[in-house]
Amino acid sequence: MSSEIVFFGGFLLFIILMLSIDLGLFNKRDHAVSLKEAAIMSSVWVSLAIGFYFLLLAEGHKLHGIETFERLAFITKSHLHNIQLNPHDFYGSLQIYRQNLALEFLTGYVIEYALSVDNIFVMVLIFTAFSVEPKYYHRVLFWGIVGAVIMRFLFIFLGATLINQFGWILYVFGAFLVYTGIMMFVNRNQEETIDPENHKVVKFASRYFSVYPQFVGNKFFIKKQGKKYITPLFLVLLIIEFTDLIFAVDSIPAIFAVTKDPYIVFFSNIFAILGLRSMFFLLVNIIHKFHYLKVGLAVLLVFIGVKMLAHGWLKSWGFTTSHSLLIIVLILTVSVVASLMFPKKRKKKSGHDNEQLKMDN
Repeated sequence: MSSEIVFFGGFLLFIILMLSIDLGLFNKRDHAVSLKEAAIMSSVWVSLAIGFYFLLLAEGHKLHGIETFERLAFITKSHLHNIQLNPHDFYGSLQIYRQNLALEFLTGYVIEYALSVDNIFVMVLIFTAFSVEPKYYHRVLFWGIVGAVIMRFLFIFLGATLINQFGWILYVFGAFLVYTGIMMFVNRNQEETIDPENHKVVKFASRYFSVYPQFVGNKFFIKKQGKKYITPLFLVLLIIEFTDLIFAVDSIPAIFAVTKDPYIVFFSNIFAILGLRSMFFLLVNIIHKFHYLKVGLAVLLVFIGVKMLAHGWLKSWGFTTSHSLLIIVLILTVSVVASLMFPKKRKKKSGHDNEQLKMDN
């Protein structure tokens, strides 16, 4: 247990350090993040995730303090790793375990990163609906990420506890993901809108807090005539946190389809979340071009759900984490390539619209 605390504590310290550097060095003043800056930030976070993959590949056994074959066999069984161990070759078995652990992290990271793209669609709608100035996006997303890290921690380890206590809950997760994927496909062409005045979070906050009627720079709270208020910018932050909570209900069970090790689920989730903010700035102006991505994500969720429902049969057929990663990458690649090859046609204006335009002119 001590090794897990050290490994996990070191990871949390690293995340705190990186977030502090991000807030201190890259956000000394409020400004609209440029495409170049977003590209640099994205490449840094992706590089760190890849570096963590190689760390697990080399030292992954230290996460659970594995020093004997008995301990290795116990951890493998506890977390349902789909690997074959050789009791006569401890070091060979240890290498297989590390390779599988690193691959589970990478697969979970790709899943979470892909599902986060759908979150970007909603974030754009939120900022647009509330008329937030682009120079404040970074501040809202930064604190949104901090809140998301805390919520994911609670969700993941609660989910791991439930799985350990009630194995059948995996089937519930699987059925839920299949249903979510089907509904995402069915509703893929529906226009999403956000009503600032009637949003559930706005109504809830207005009931318990005093809301200032206008933005006050980058402030979340202000004090006027001795009375404290929350600003519209803080409402936006609350809505983004609420949105992440909804997305976590899909993404966390999806990663449990890849690995039952809660630490790996957490690591892959956090790296993807930390990269989400920079990916937002990278894709915010071109996200509409990937119109088939919703279809790809729907197929991805259905695949993961089916995998959870049929994990026993798939294991007996020799289906491994490598196969899952290949299928996931294929689904995402096809959806992105299809979006670029077959761009969405712009709607032609109707005769009535053209006539009205002439009258206006």
